[in-house]
Amino acid sequence: MLIEFSVGNYLSFKEKVTFSMVASQIKSGDAKVDENNIFPVDGELSLLKSAAVYGANASGKSNLVKAMNFMRFFVLSSSKETQITDKIDVRPFKLSTETIGEPSHFEIVFICNKKIYRYGFEVDHQQIISEWLFHVPKKRESYLFKRTKNDIKTTKVFSEGEGLEKRTRKNALFISVVAQFNGTISSKILSFFGENLNVISGLETEFYREIAVDYFDEYGSDIIKIIKKLDLGIDRIQISTKAVLEDELPRGIPEQLRKIILMNKLESSDIQTFHKKYDSEGAVVGNETFSLDRDESHGTQKLFAFAGPILETLKRGEILVIDELDARLHPLITKTIIELFNSNETNPHNAQLIFMTHDTNLLTNTIFRRDQIWFTEKDRQGATDLYSLVEYNIKNEDSFESDYIKGRYGAIPFIGNLRKVIVEIDG
Repeated sequence: MLIEFSVGNYLSFKEKVTFSMVASQIKSGDAKVDENNIFPVDGELSLLKSAAVYGANASGKSNLVKAMNFMRFFVLSSSKETQITDKIDVRPFKLSTETIGEPSHFEIVFICNKKIYRYGFEVDHQQIISEWLFHVPKKRESYLFKRTKNDIKTTKVFSEGEGLEKRTRKNALFISVVAQFNGTISSKILSFFGENLNVISGLETEFYREIAVDYFDEYGSDIIKIIKKLDLGIDRIQISTKAVLEDELPRGIPEQLRKIILMNKLESSDIQTFHKKYDSEGAVVGNETFSLDRDESHGTQKLFAFAGPILETLKRGEILVIDELDARLHPLITKTIIELFNSNETNPHNAQLIFMTHDTNLLTNTIFRRDQIWFTEKDRQGATDLYSLVEYNIKNEDSFESDYIKGRYGAIPFIGNLRKVIVEIDG
């Protein structure tokens, strides 16, 4: 379960900002929303089941997703997929002289195996500047290890890290190294990043096929049920695989890559959808076969691909982060997906959905509490600020959507006089 995520000096984030899934001490205008949208962790802490991030184009919404994805990938790969001479592919904020030469900051607070952990690191292109891991065994937080460049200090509770300090390269994370040696706590943390924190983009159409095929074996029947309920006209789905033949490879493919594909006997998947076929009287006379790639809309492809991750996240109580969830989807379908998470019935394991969106139809107190709505906005120096609607002193009966469009909360584009530009161009 995600509690908080912080990032600083990365992409459009100059100063450190914090995104939180902690439920505030507020009441919404609808008792059912409070009952379904939050869940208690203990007597003091309650978390949100979903959160939406709004903002103008290029305001930093997608950069928040990229920051989470960078941290996830680096934790999972830094100790095994890099050499000591490799540079770290971190992208600091470029629009200020203050950030030149400064490290990027990443930190996450989460619950794993019913324990709260706070893990983070600061990194530049050359090395890990600092790294830390804390936990809350009872009431007070205490550290498990602290690192400043190559100086690493561990506690007895984290004895699994003893002796591995010298095995840790300057460009590798200590937590990743310890996990490679089967450390108990470190392995659980890497498992959290690898299995519980799922980050996907809503616009990567080439990624749809891979996602769909990966999840279909386990969730095929349930995926088909969802597709039918969403009124897409699909009656059945079938996935078949075959070995990639040499004459099917694209022209101009590098010879080395060609050899690898053929040597490893890689397979390609063909995804077919079946639609009912009718006669002139409207009676069903059979099925017509469609190709998901060629014949179905991008919206249908996206729904088919995302159905698997959504089902798994709900089933296992995981975290799902989606950029541009609403892209190519009807507003009612987007709303339905959100309602699956904001429900004690369909989300009994307290899975969490975090998504970036432009869909203002969702800005209503019948769907979200104020602490579930977040905004990104750039200042005049191009740096992104991140803030929540709960910071505003507003009433629950106020129209969140109307006030947002009017600019009351910021995070909207300030559009100049395009008509004048067009007239000048024509003139």
